[in-house]
Amino acid sequence: MAQLHPDPTDPTALAGYLRAQATEFLRALRLHRETGAGAAASEGSVEAARALRRAARRVSASLHTFQPVLDPDWSEAMRPELAWVSATLALEHTYTSRLNQLLQALHRLSGAPPLPPRGAAAPRTTIPAGMTLTAAADGENAPQGPPAPDHETRTGGAGGNGFPAEGAAEAERRTATATLTGTADRKVTAPDRGNLTVGAAKAGALLDRQLTLARTRAHSTALQALGSSRFHAIADKVAVLASEVPLSPAATAPGADLRPLADAARERLADAVAALPLLTAGSPYNAEALIHGLSPDPAPHPQDAPWHQVRLLLRLHRYALEVLHAGPDPTLLAAGEALDRHRDASEAAAAAAQAARTPRIAPATAYALGVLHADQRHEVEAARYAFQRAWRKEAAGTL
Repeated sequence: MAQLHPDPTDPTALAGYLRAQATEFLRALRLHRETGAGAAASEGSVEAARALRRAARRVSASLHTFQPVLDPDWSEAMRPELAWVSATLALEHTYTSRLNQLLQALHRLSGAPPLPPRGAAAPRTTIPAGMTLTAAADGENAPQGPPAPDHETRTGGAGGNGFPAEGAAEAERRTATATLTGTADRKVTAPDRGNLTVGAAKAGALLDRQLTLARTRAHSTALQALGSSRFHAIADKVAVLASEVPLSPAATAPGADLRPLADAARERLADAVAALPLLTAGSPYNAEALIHGLSPDPAPHPQDAPWHQVRLLLRLHRYALEVLHAGPDPTLLAAGEALDRHRDASEAAAAAAQAARTPRIAPATAYALGVLHADQRHEVEAARYAFQRAWRKEAAGTL
């Protein structure tokens, strides 16, 4: 019975965990090949790619946390390769989710009803109703055709372009406002809502073009990676891992225990959390975090990097608990979800800022992107606030 149910703190439990994750990797790889990719990609192939990422992350994290009980040369060579697989396969999903998040935020800010989520397996994302590429072609690197004929318009107006005499800008503003809000009597009294609404359609189309192009490139990169000799070499090593785990002599020594290594992972997490400005994050609104938000410097936000590091360390801690067969801690799950929201919002804000730097965009579009950027930075602060509340509960439970 001892062999059927080994002590979870024994290094043999790590070997069983790694074999199980390697088997999941190979199963997901086979499913991905069976369900197709490229233009014929299905929901099954998307789920298979997620399963590949999950297995690769868990194996890579375990090699990092429990490296002293594994063959050092093998683990040092294997870990970065698995991290490359996980990061490469995650890009397409990341861009799709980011575009969904930004378009949902634009609809919310403009007072329109929420959009249905877009499928990650779609070969080309589509612009929702009211956010057409034509509406965005206002000097934003997209061609614009002549306006459709209208019996109530006349030439020789404010631009001589067929719009009514009150001017093209006013006609465009009223059209975009009616399209995005869907009703003329919506109870919105914000003084700048009109400027936001006319720019929201153009900002949405601009983000759609940029992020869809990035998603398409990430999809092609993932397909090339899965067919490369580098990936085949990784798959061969994972296949060997599914049957044999190279443990170090320390793993077979008397009294070998995985708990000190798992405790060290939690201590690294606790130290990183202690370095965070949780006192500031204890307030739901942190105006100091917005100071550098509109800086012309395209570098990442200076406050975000420590939080991203905590997210990675929290994931290592959770996977170490999985190796020890510890049940999922709801508090840790809540903290992890808050950090995931933090990462998504910070990257969405960076995408909005990057779009605002596009040359020759209209002022209304730049205004909408600025409001969108500020909205996502507020989401970042809300996620930090949620994390510090969850972490304090986890720390209280540990004590």
